[in-house]
Order: sequence, then C-alpha cells, then structure tokens
Amino acid sequence: MQENESAGGGGWEQPDPPYPPLPPPPLPPRRNGRTLRYIIAAVLAAGLGAGLTAALDTQDASSSPRSPGIAASDIPEPHDNAAGSGSSAAPLNQAAVEAKVNPGLVDIDATLRYQDESAEGTGMILSPTGLVLTNNHVIDGATTVVVTLVGSRAVYQARVVGYDQADDVALLQLSGAPRLTPVTFGNSAQVTLGTPVLALGNAGGRGGVTPAQGAIDGLDRSIQASDQGSDTTEDLNHMLQTNAGIQQGDSGGALVNNAGQVIGMITAANTGSGRIAGTIGFAIPIDTALAIARQIAADRATSTVYIGTPGFLGVIVAQSNSPDPRQQALDEQRLARGGRGSRGRPGGNGAACLAAGQPAGVPASIAPVSTGTLILGTVCGTAVAGDGLAAGDVITSVDGHAVTTPDSLSNIAARYHPGTVVSVTWTGANGTRHTTSVTLGRGPAR
Repeated sequence: MQENESAGGGGWEQPDPPYPPLPPPPLPPRRNGRTLRYIIAAVLAAGLGAGLTAALDTQDASSSPRSPGIAASDIPEPHDNAAGSGSSAAPLNQAAVEAKVNPGLVDIDATLRYQDESAEGTGMILSPTGLVLTNNHVIDGATTVVVTLVGSRAVYQARVVGYDQADDVALLQLSGAPRLTPVTFGNSAQVTLGTPVLALGNAGGRGGVTPAQGAIDGLDRSIQASDQGSDTTEDLNHMLQTNAGIQQGDSGGALVNNAGQVIGMITAANTGSGRIAGTIGFAIPIDTALAIARQIAADRATSTVYIGTPGFLGVIVAQSNSPDPRQQALDEQRLARGGRGSRGRPGGNGAACLAAGQPAGVPASIAPVSTGTLILGTVCGTAVAGDGLAAGDVITSVDGHAVTTPDSLSNIAARYHPGTVVSVTWTGANGTRHTTSVTLGRGPAR
C-alpha cells in the first residue's frame, strides 16, 4: 500500500518497507560537525571533530565497570495501557497529560569537548534516584552531560551509565539529585493504529517542553538513519510512527498516550525546521527502550551495549573503510570537497598536538606501509600526545591485534576502559617501527 505524506513543505511518497533513508534536518546552530538524520537541537554528537573517529573505545564484557548503587530492578516495568488509551475516538486532554508527564522530563545539554561544540536533547526520569533514559545520539561524543529538570529548573551533572549504539538508547545517572518524580510507562505492545499521542520534548533546544499532538499512523516500522559525514546508515527497527510534529531537540523525549503513559521514546523524524503538517516522526517502543536500560543497569555488556564510558587514546584518524593509509588520506580529501570545510587540507607532520576541536588536515607525508590506520593528528592532553605518535604515522597493531582500518582500531579496542594499559605499535612517516605502552584516558561517549 502506498501512503502520501508531505515533509519539509513538499510531497513525499512513502513506499512499502523497507523505507529509504530519511532526509537530513538542516544544520542547526551551535553544531558544526557532520549531520545525522536524527532529531536534536544542535545536531547529533557524532564522533571526534567533524566526523573524526576517536580511538580507542570500550570494552571487555568480562571486566566492565560496575555501576555503583544501580540495579536492573531500578528500571520500571511497563504497565498495561489505561482503558480507552488506544481508541482513536478517545480525546486527548493536552493540559492534563502535560501536568502528569512534564515533572518527569529533563533537558539534556551535552558538551562535546573534542569537537568544540554542544548538543541538546531530552530525557525521561526512570527512578526517584535519578536514572534518566535518552537516545544514544543525544550523548554521542559527549565529555560532559548536564541535565535540567523541566519542573524545577534545577541543574545536575549526569554520568553516562551505558548505552546501546545499535538501538540508540542511553542510560544516565544524575549526581546529587533529591528524590525525583519518574514518568509513568505504558505498554508499547498494546499500541494500535489511530492511538492519539502527545510528543513532549526540548523542541528547538530552547529548554522546557513544547507539546505536539498527533496519532500513531504506523507500527513496526524499519527506517535508516543516515550519516552524511561518513556515508553510512544506521538501521532502526520496530519503530512507532506518528504524525505528531517532532522537532529538533525532541530526541529522547516522551511519546505519550491520552492517559499520560509513555509508550515511546522520540528518536527521528522526516522533517525540516519547524512543525510542519504531515511530519513523519518515529519513536522507539518504550518496552524495547526499558529492556535495554535494564540490561545496562545490570552491567550486561554485549557487542552493542557499552557499560560506562570508553577508554581514549587521543589520536585523530581518517574516516574511511580502506585498509590503505594513502586511500584513507584520499577519502579525507574527498569529504572535504563534499563540503567538510577545513577537513582534507594539507596538514603538517611532527609531534605537535591539536587543541580540542581544532581540525586536522591530511599529513604531507605518510608512513610507507600498505595497511593500518593513518593518524591525522593527536589531541593535546590525551594519552598519546606525549608518546611520540604524530600525524602521518600509521598504527598497525594494538596489544598484538592487527589494525587494518580506522574502524578496526575501534573494534579491536572495544574491550578496554579508562586506565587500561595497552601496547600500541606504529610505523612512523620516516619508516621507523615503534611500540609503546599507553594508559588510556577517559574518552567521550560514542
């Protein structure tokens, strides 16, 4: 069956699944990095610099850091939806729903130190002790996360407990917050087409909550959230679809039924700026999001679920899938020609580090090896800044594991945490081979 919707002010034909990649939102203020087709106020935190990869990452499931004072039992179970909440004929009392839900919502402000940027989104309070649910892309790349309670406007620091990149879910813990008022959760498995809903989030990153009424007009949707910066897409499945006018900043916010029960976590939309009739929005079913949060709280790491924050080596590497360092350099230049600004400009060689947020160019000379990960630069104050690695060098192994591409560097390092000592082998731009031990620092969430 074909459905015709309007998006961004023009016609948009929605084919049967699978759906094409969502068109991107416009580049918002306070964010100069690559644009992901998700919804938050200052674009997504999307890696180191404008699309750079920060290595190393996490994580060893057998040695993941315990989350002090947090247990899976702290995450609520969904309740049956209230009688009539799934009926398209049942009216939605916006004022009553807002009064019930808003005290359990928070604004999220993530500082992306290594990009010299910030990003805003929304979160939902899960427990009186300050556990907060949000999207992974809201805190992706964050070095500091600050949360503001919608009700009292009180401000708290937040710690990243863990996150699931594949399903776009993250769990935060507020520091020093008094007993808080959680939102009430419904059962997304009981949601039917036509269910009236209210979308509540930090629209436009202005702070507070902006409501948008709509209805559920699709179930079990599969979408692709596309990243123009890296030419990659992320598949999100089993999504709820709504015509509520979702806006940048709403990510991590609440999609609520007429009983004030949260049935979904707002995640993406096919829209431009502003609220537009015919907007197509998507939310993660709350049953799915809570199950992932429960897994994180229980410290159960998997290939996609990360506990804590990653270890950080501090090298800036090319965004490329090629094993050839020279091709990696060419890929950087290609991205620059596609509108990436200072990326891809010729860069220097040597030991000089880069300040957080300072762009890196392509090195003038590259180590004479056929495979490995090209270093575009090192970040000042990080683990490798004083260990001899420099632009033009190529990392070839970590703890004896061969490094073949920039992605492989992250994948190999996926077992490590801050404070772990790893052995790094690289070849210098002059052809000399080196090995050194590096103590990983605390990196941004990803």
